[in-house]
Amino acid sequence: MARPSSRKHLRASDLQGAARLAAAGTAEAARLAESAHASVLAALGLAAGATPGRTRGLTGLIYHAIHRVTRLVGRSTESTLEALRPALEAAEAAGPGSPERDAVLAALNGVLGDRLAADGNPLALPMTLRHRCVDLDGTALAALPGAKGRVLLLIHGLCMNDLQWRSERDGRVTDHGAALAPALDATLLHLRYNSGLHVAENGRALSTQLERLVEAWPTALEELTVLAHSMGGLLIRSALHAAGQEGRNWPARLKRIVFLGTPHHGAPLERAGNRLEALLGAAPLTAPFARIGQLRSAGITDLRYGHLLDADGEGGDRFASRPDARTPVPLPAGVACFAVAGTTAPGPGLSLEDPIGDGLVPVASALGRHADAARTLAFPPERQWLVHGTNHLQLLGRAEVTAQLLAWLAPGP
Repeated sequence: MARPSSRKHLRASDLQGAARLAAAGTAEAARLAESAHASVLAALGLAAGATPGRTRGLTGLIYHAIHRVTRLVGRSTESTLEALRPALEAAEAAGPGSPERDAVLAALNGVLGDRLAADGNPLALPMTLRHRCVDLDGTALAALPGAKGRVLLLIHGLCMNDLQWRSERDGRVTDHGAALAPALDATLLHLRYNSGLHVAENGRALSTQLERLVEAWPTALEELTVLAHSMGGLLIRSALHAAGQEGRNWPARLKRIVFLGTPHHGAPLERAGNRLEALLGAAPLTAPFARIGQLRSAGITDLRYGHLLDADGEGGDRFASRPDARTPVPLPAGVACFAVAGTTAPGPGLSLEDPIGDGLVPVASALGRHADAARTLAFPPERQWLVHGTNHLQLLGRAEVTAQLLAWLAPGP
């Protein structure tokens, strides 16, 4: 069978963004190589450059030339693609991008999204509310056909997008939102966002989006329910804090939040990466390679302890090893909150204390439990649920999770 054309997976802006990213990657690789070179020279007692991480003499001139050529090639490539962009866009197929393209963009934004946004790279994803795979601006919100008085909003996690709520396994399709929306008599919306940005930055943007939703919705919005996976749960908590500071109206419509595998108190994988980075940085010869770890996004480093607020990351380098100094943020008053945790353990046992949990988020973190009572999130016991034999992503595709969500949010007679 012939492979489908890659054209449907690409847009003109993708080529521009990829060219800019390639130039930045080449420049960073050259800087890393020069820094390692300078460290070796210093270890041998030989003179390096006057600036830390730089070389001198002929070696310094060579690296300087590499940096200069990289910048020139990057600018030339971008200029050429910009000139070709009208023709490329005319040749593009109409309609939305492919799921494959969306998945790659989501992963790229999760890892490097803050850098993409800072560079103005067209690969950086904007935050948008979506309905049936279509972005909703103010005009589209106000004209949405069949809008109901209830809204179910799904918020994805790190490196993911709104299409990945739909899971197919062994010929069976699972979609929590598609099952819940009719049971709640609600309009189903999804959020798409750049998960590489700081959680606090995305939280403020989400608060603005939800305020616009309330103002532009075609009918009176009576009730908002949020289902959030992983980092998405941190976003809605951060958005609620921002809304309180800004005097927003949308929190009055928020009635229920379900957190699926949310790292309320962080994820061990990011903490382990931070420790490895510190070890590499402690030795002169390996210090340059610690910079590789520092390519990870602000969104990822926020997962070390589950940062929600700007103040949580203040006080220095976000890559520095520091103790948990978060400001405690309780669950919102007047909102029914539910927590689902996953564990790879096949059955009951010590799973509530399982430090591995679903492979990314420990059970205690997902259920909001903490040794410090001030940080513990008060989920009532009947609103906590532990899924055995599952990993982090499988929480999106388990039929028993859908059944539990229906039991909580849309109980039968």
